[in-house]
Amino acid sequence: MFEGHDPYLVALSVVIAILGGYTGFGLAARIRGTPDASHRVLLAGAAFFLAVGIWTMHFVGMLAAPLPAGTVYLVLPTIVSFLICALVVGISLFFVSIGEPSMLRVASSAVLLGLGIVSMHYVGMHGLSGNFAMAHDGAMVVLSVAIAIVTAYGGLRAFLARQGGVQLALSAVAFGVAVSGMHYTAMAGMHLVAPSEGSHHHIEGLAASSQMLSLVVALLCFVIAAGFLLSLVPDPRKKAGPTADMVAAVADPDRLAADVPSADASSAPTSPRLRPTPLGGIGQPPRAAPAPRLPVEGADGTHFIDTADVRSVRADAHYTKVHDGTRERMCPWSISEAEAQLDPGLFVRVHRSHIVAIPHVTFVRKEGDGAIIELDGPSPHCVPVSRAKIAEVKARLGLARRHA
Repeated sequence: MFEGHDPYLVALSVVIAILGGYTGFGLAARIRGTPDASHRVLLAGAAFFLAVGIWTMHFVGMLAAPLPAGTVYLVLPTIVSFLICALVVGISLFFVSIGEPSMLRVASSAVLLGLGIVSMHYVGMHGLSGNFAMAHDGAMVVLSVAIAIVTAYGGLRAFLARQGGVQLALSAVAFGVAVSGMHYTAMAGMHLVAPSEGSHHHIEGLAASSQMLSLVVALLCFVIAAGFLLSLVPDPRKKAGPTADMVAAVADPDRLAADVPSADASSAPTSPRLRPTPLGGIGQPPRAAPAPRLPVEGADGTHFIDTADVRSVRADAHYTKVHDGTRERMCPWSISEAEAQLDPGLFVRVHRSHIVAIPHVTFVRKEGDGAIIELDGPSPHCVPVSRAKIAEVKARLGLARRHA
C-alpha cells in the first residue's frame, strides 16, 4: 500500500487528519453549553476543520505518492471536492450534536461522515491530470468505503461519550484512521496506465502544479495546527458556568433569595382575570390561576402561544424572551411576573434569569458549580441551573428525593 510513498509525508498526513479531527470534534462538543445563536457558528467551525483535515490529509498523501512527472491538479474538481466534503460532514455533525442521538441517528451520521471522506477522495482524484489513464480496483473501492464508515462510527461513539479529554482524543484518532485508512486503501486499488499509442492528453481547465499545491497544503497545515493549539486553551465556562448570569449566581448565591417574585401593581399582568386579588387584606393573596397562554411580540402585533408549547423563559432587562422549541420571542412580562403566571407544577425557576418547563427537559449534566439542562424541540437549547436550584431540579426530574 505504501510502496514508493514518502514515509515522512505519510506520517504527516495521518497526524494532520488526527489534529483536524480533534479540533473539529472539540468545537462540536461545545455546542451543548452555548446559547442557540452560537450553535451555527460552532457547527460551521467544526465542519470546516474536519473538512480541512480530510482535504489536507488527502493532498499530503498525494504529494507522498510516486506520481508520474508532469502531473497537475485541476482547480475546479479540487475545490468541489472540499465543498462536498464540508457539506456532508456538517450534516453528519448536525445529527449528532443536536439533542440526544439515537443509535439510528449515530449510524446514519457515521455513514454520512464516511461518504464525505470517500467523496472527497474520489472527486479529488478526478482532478488529477497528466499523461496517463486512471483505473480503480472495485474490491479496494468497497473496502475503502467500509473502512471509512466503520472507523467514523467508532469516532462518533467516542465523541458522544463526552466524559473528558480522553474520549475526544480517541474520537480524533479514530477520525484520523478513517481518513488515512480510506485514502491509502483506495490508493492501493488505483492504477495509472499509459495512454494508448497515438493518443494525446489535453488538460482542460485551470490547473495547479505540485509546487503550488505544496504551498496551499503547507498553509492549511498551519491553520489546522493553530486551531488545534487554540482548542487546548481552557474554556472559562467550565470554571464559572456558561453564562454571565450563572457567574453572578455562583459568586453571590444569596442574590437568588433576594430575587423574590413580586405581586405589586407595577408588575401585575395587564389582564384583570390574571391579577391576584387579596381577600380583605387578611393573609396572603391567593395565587392566580395559571395563564393558559403567554403574550409575545411580533412585527405585526402581539401574539399568544400556549404554555404547553413553552420550553423556557429568559429574563431580558424588564421583559423576557420565551422559547417555544423553535425560536425566542419577546414577552412583555418580567421574569417574576412570568413565574407568578405559569403553572408551578410544570414550570420551575432554575436560575435568577431562567424558568424551564420540566416536561420538556431531555438532558442534564453538572457543569462548574451549577448544571446545564437541555430542552427539546425542533431547535433544542440549553439553560443554566444555579447551584441553589440543583437539588430542586433533580427532585422534579426524579433523580433525587426532595428534602424538606
